[in-house]
Amino acid sequence: MYEGKMNCPFCEYDPVIDGTLVYVRYDIYPVSKGHCLVMPKRHVETWFDLNKEEQAEAFELIDQVKARLDKEYAPDGYNIGFNCGEAAGQTIPHAHIHVIPRYKGGMENPRGGVRGVIPEKQNY
Repeated sequence: MYEGKMNCPFCEYDPVIDGTLVYVRYDIYPVSKGHCLVMPKRHVETWFDLNKEEQAEAFELIDQVKARLDKEYAPDGYNIGFNCGEAAGQTIPHAHIHVIPRYKGGMENPRGGVRGVIPEKQNY
């Protein structure tokens, strides 16, 4: 686990889309082609630590990255989400939102979407 800003890989960035308070970069371990992360420039641990301005800009950048990915990759759907805390699967304590393009045939059965983080709860 990374400790503090000095060792945080998200505090040094090369943005795909650069906002005032928030930026977008490609995930270096993508789930699918085009998988991006939307994150604040300020080092804070989770979504709940962002201020209202950062949260608002993050949502604006999600729309911008979707438009860009639609043009570049034409995905069939999206998963958008964030992990808050180690128990939720967060591995880097710098707030970030996953924008994951999804493609038909990418999974045998995508039903349940993000519920798949707990496989036995995915299909209902």
